[in-house]
Amino acid sequence: MHSIQVEPISIYCSTTIYQVISSLTHFITYKHHAMPIFFRETPEREEFLPHKSDGGKPPQFTDFEGKTSFGMSVFNLSNAIMGSGILGLSYAMANTGIILFLILLTSIAVLSSYSVHLLLRSAGVVGIRAYEQLGKRAFGHPGKILAAVVITMHNIGGKLEFWVNSNLISKVQLFYQTVEWFLNGNYLIIIVSIFIILPLALMRQLGYLGYTSGFSLTCMVFFLISVIYKKFNIPCPFDGFTNHTAENISIDGECEAKYFTINQQTAYTVPILAFAFVCHPEVLPIYTELRNPTKRRMQAIANVSILGMFVMYLLTAIFGYLTFYLNTEAELLHTYSKVDPLDTLILCVRLAVLVAVTLTVPVVLFPIRRALLQLLFPDKPFHWLRHISIALCLLFVVNLLVIFVPNIRDIFGIIGATSAPSLIFILPGLFYIRIVSTEPMNSRPKIQAACFTALGFIFMSMSLTFIALDWVYGENRSGGGH
Repeated sequence: MHSIQVEPISIYCSTTIYQVISSLTHFITYKHHAMPIFFRETPEREEFLPHKSDGGKPPQFTDFEGKTSFGMSVFNLSNAIMGSGILGLSYAMANTGIILFLILLTSIAVLSSYSVHLLLRSAGVVGIRAYEQLGKRAFGHPGKILAAVVITMHNIGGKLEFWVNSNLISKVQLFYQTVEWFLNGNYLIIIVSIFIILPLALMRQLGYLGYTSGFSLTCMVFFLISVIYKKFNIPCPFDGFTNHTAENISIDGECEAKYFTINQQTAYTVPILAFAFVCHPEVLPIYTELRNPTKRRMQAIANVSILGMFVMYLLTAIFGYLTFYLNTEAELLHTYSKVDPLDTLILCVRLAVLVAVTLTVPVVLFPIRRALLQLLFPDKPFHWLRHISIALCLLFVVNLLVIFVPNIRDIFGIIGATSAPSLIFILPGLFYIRIVSTEPMNSRPKIQAACFTALGFIFMSMSLTFIALDWVYGENRSGGGH
C-alpha cells in the first residue's frame, strides 16, 4: 500500500484554493453592474480620505503602509467567517429541506455582502478605518464604546467559546482517554494558548496571519472532502453504536431527502444561518492593511470570502444531510461517531477541525485588541509593551473563564444572540443612516438601510426567545452556532 505524503497534499490544497479565489475575483469585483439592482446607488468616491495629522507621530492604526495581498486578505476574512456553525448546517438542512435551506443560505450570503457594502460606504465617506471610530462619528463617544464592547463580546463569546469549551476538550479526549491529566482538557488549553495562539496573536499586523489562515482553510477543505467521501461509504439505513454494540436505528422514511420541511425545529435553525457569515469586526482591519486599498477592492475580497464559505457551507450541509437524513444530529461529527466511534478518518477530521478553529483564534483576537486600544489609548503610537500586554491579558481572561466558569456556554449564548445581529444588521445600517448625509431619509438607500436594521432587531428577538425556551425546557434547539 502506498503511503500518503501529507505535506505536499497540504501545499497543493493551499495553492489550489488560492488559485480558485484569484480566478473568482474577476467575476465578483465590486462594480456598479456587478451588484444586485436593489444595492445600486449613485457614484461615490472609491478611496478612503486621508487621516488628519497634527504633525506629530502618527497613531498606531495608521503608522504603517498596507502591504497585504488580495489573496492573503481573502484567507484572513474567510478564516474569520468560518465558525462552529458549519458542524450544525446539516442539521439545519434536515429541519428546513434542501430547497428552503438553499434559499435561506443564499439570502443570508447576499445580505452579508450588502452589510459589508454599508460598512465600507460609511467608512469611505468620512475616511475612517476603525469600526469604533465609525460609532463615534455616528453617535459620539457612547457609540464608540458600544461598538468596541459589541466587538469584544462577540469575538470572545461567539468564537473563542467554541474552541476552548467544546472542540479542544471533546476532540482531545478521543485521543488521550488513557492519560488521566488530559481528561479535563484544562492543561492542554493552557499549552495550546502559550505555544500556538500567543505567538500568532503577537503579530503586529493581521496580514501576517494569512499563511496560518490558509492552512486553517485547508483543514476545513479536508473536513469537506471527508464528508463527501463518507456519503458514499455509509449505507442508509445504518447501524448506530452504543458501547460498541451494534444497534439498528432504522425508521420509516429515514433515507428520503426532504426538499421543504416545516417542523418545530425549523424556526430554531434560522438564527444559525443568519449568523453564518459574521466577519464584520475584521473587515476594516483587513482593509487598513490591504495593498492598494479601494472600496471596490475590499468589497471584492468580502464577496470572494463569502462566496467561498457559501460553497463550503452548502456542500457540507448537503452531503452531511444526504448521509444521515432524519438521523442527522446537531453536531455532524458526533453523528459519524455513532456509526463507528473508532473511525480513523473521522478522528483525523476532528483533529483537523480542532487545528482550523485554533488557528482562527488569533484572527479573532486582533479586532478585540484593536477595540481595546481604541477605547483606552486612541491617540497613542504603537508600542510593543502595550501590544503584548493586551494579548496576554485577553488569553488569560479567556482561559480563566473557560476553566472556572461552568455555565459559560449559556453566558456566551446570550452574548452571541445580541452581538451577532448588532454587527451584521443593526450597526452597519445605523452607521449608514447617520453618516451618509448626502442622501435624504426618504431615499431608497436609506430606506433599505432602515429595513436592514429592523431585520437585525427581529433576528435578535428570535435568538433570545429561543435561548429562553431552551432554558425553560432544558434542551438545546439551536443545533450549533457560528
